[in-house]
Amino acid sequence: MTDLRKFAIYSRKSRFTGKGESIGNQIEMCTRELKATYHIDDKDIVVFEDEGFSGGNTKRPQFQEMMRRCREGEFRLVICYRLDRISRNTADFVKTYDELKEHNVAFRSVSDNLDDTSPMGKAMMMISSVFAQLERDIITERITDNMRELAKSGRWLGGNPPTGYKSVGTVGSVTVDGKVHKAQMLEQLPEEINIVKTVYEKFLELRSLTKVETYLINNGIKTKTGINFSRFAIKTILQNPVYLINDSDALSNFKDNNMQVYADDSDFDGNNGVLAYNKTLQVSGKSMKLKDMSEWIIAVGKHKGIINGKDWAAAQHLLGLNKAKSYRRQRSNAALLSGLLICKDCGSYMRPKLSSRLNKRGERVYDYLCEMKEKSHGKQCNMKRINGNDLDLQVIGEIKKLGDDNSELIRLLKGSKKDLSETFADYTAEIEKLRSKKKQIESECSNLVKALSLAGQSKAAEDIITQINSLHKSAEQCDATIEEYRRLISQNDLSDESFESLADMLSSFAKSVDGLDVTKKRDLIRCFVSRIEWDGENIHIYIMHSQKSPITKRPLGVCSK
Repeated sequence: MTDLRKFAIYSRKSRFTGKGESIGNQIEMCTRELKATYHIDDKDIVVFEDEGFSGGNTKRPQFQEMMRRCREGEFRLVICYRLDRISRNTADFVKTYDELKEHNVAFRSVSDNLDDTSPMGKAMMMISSVFAQLERDIITERITDNMRELAKSGRWLGGNPPTGYKSVGTVGSVTVDGKVHKAQMLEQLPEEINIVKTVYEKFLELRSLTKVETYLINNGIKTKTGINFSRFAIKTILQNPVYLINDSDALSNFKDNNMQVYADDSDFDGNNGVLAYNKTLQVSGKSMKLKDMSEWIIAVGKHKGIINGKDWAAAQHLLGLNKAKSYRRQRSNAALLSGLLICKDCGSYMRPKLSSRLNKRGERVYDYLCEMKEKSHGKQCNMKRINGNDLDLQVIGEIKKLGDDNSELIRLLKGSKKDLSETFADYTAEIEKLRSKKKQIESECSNLVKALSLAGQSKAAEDIITQINSLHKSAEQCDATIEEYRRLISQNDLSDESFESLADMLSSFAKSVDGLDVTKKRDLIRCFVSRIEWDGENIHIYIMHSQKSPITKRPLGVCSK
């Protein structure tokens, strides 16, 4: 069967020059190679050009566009002038090549004479993969060696200090991998340290992250950034050995867990805290993961610990027991308004809470419950629940009505357009005033410059220069204000085309929404609704693009709980 897919040429140059391996030269050589080998026409070739982008990583717009279209099956082969046009980083190139293979896209490099459609080309690609893996292994080994070297010093590495501590400079320096680093250590912050002690105390007492979270919320205990503690934040504190006192129980725990301890047994005398290096796995584009404890590198720190070894070990044991029955947010496959519905009293999201009952339509009944009410057991917020099945249907019904010419949304949008037009007229008038002011300033500057040429080295010359500098600042302020007005106009502009497009979408929504699955219904609702508030009596639907008041309706079903 004939492969009808096209050929992609990728070209890159880090900065514009008119000579050497310019974008034009790269494309010409790749085109010539493709036509000679595959006997194709220009219509079979798609060119991607990234001018002014480094090969240090693959975050380049045209490169990303090409890879997206490769995933969609548009191309049979990607060709470039030289391998480093794709990336100067071997690991990045191998990752790209593996992705091309996954989507059945061949690769060719003209200058390097690499062509994975031939046996020799495939062998060269394999060799590249081996060297890339070797490079990764060497880097990993070097990082681990650096961590071990740092462990000998027991110093804080820098970065964001954990809750309860601040990082302070200290006398001396630390040499790692041939580089000298300023020595740092952790110093306690009494108020935060007391919070950490409370977290440990309550976890050992209540034996539940959820119950500790409720306790902290109801007692007004916040994180260092002033927000409520989440289960994740609590667990992070409990797992961090930085709070651990370097006593004999701590040492026994480390040995029982086969952890790498870079200190003598005699160093665990109960006088300091503990530091753990190499704790996390950080991969670009992915969330940070905690490594297995056996990979941690343990050292005795210079700071003071606060949790004894027995309590820390007990906390880790409880976390391990809870892992099997870890908290999982209840999800309703049918609930449409999660992430949109907000409690008007406390500002928390309202989440679906499933019951075992079925309604008359044979659906599993669910209510929307205020997240803060649930977490605080009603002490911080006591908002009534609302029937989710009926509310979802009602919101869909309201959106269906919005496409009518006389609907509330169309009225609101027309009002928004009118308001914005009036506002933009004011902005435009201000811009013209500022332009006139700037023109006057430039005229004054021009006159002062002439006066300066006549003043020579006199005292008057200094005064003239001061005046010129002041006028320059005024002109810059005019430019900045003009730019801000332009930004506001472009950001809020609801053009006739946008208005018509939204009206068409609303009409399409009314016709098709009932036949969509739950996921698509959710996505579609978010095209029109920015948020929905529940005040215990009425729902307030805030429509996208509308600057006016929300649509307020009394819901069909309200729970008293």
